[in-house]
Amino acid sequence: MKDEVDRLVEAWRVERPDLDVTPLQVLSRVSRLARHLDRARRAVFVAHDLESWEFDVLTALRRAGTPYQLNPGQLLKATLVTSGTMTNRIDRLTAAGLVERHPDPQDKRGVQVRLTETGKQRVDAAFSDLIERERDLLAALSEVDRRHLTDLLRTLLIPFDRD
Repeated sequence: MKDEVDRLVEAWRVERPDLDVTPLQVLSRVSRLARHLDRARRAVFVAHDLESWEFDVLTALRRAGTPYQLNPGQLLKATLVTSGTMTNRIDRLTAAGLVERHPDPQDKRGVQVRLTETGKQRVDAAFSDLIERERDLLAALSEVDRRHLTDLLRTLLIPFDRD
């Protein structure tokens, strides 16, 4: 059975026989899969009245454990956005009642961003539904295949995570 990537690779081999297009075999599939996964995730988030970026910030706080708080620098690292973007996101989440700012006892000028009970309930429900949806997306793979794919993808990601 052929997929869209097989067709585009074949077309490039005809149009550019001078190039080795084998990287497309893997990376075009990863790219297409990422777009499909993004759509599936957004559908789950919409069902919980969340944007993808809101989910990212709320899950970073939720993973931090009780009292579900991080400083803005820790949130930057967890979500890979700029400080200006994070400030805007914290403002919007605060206005929505999903997080609160508290003074940082370690740094008089700093703040801690804490998940509210409403934020915790919303992110917990969205996360449960997301895991169920993603389990469905992986259903075509055996457990052995999932572990193997996990290991291969980790190998590709490690250099990016070091940066």
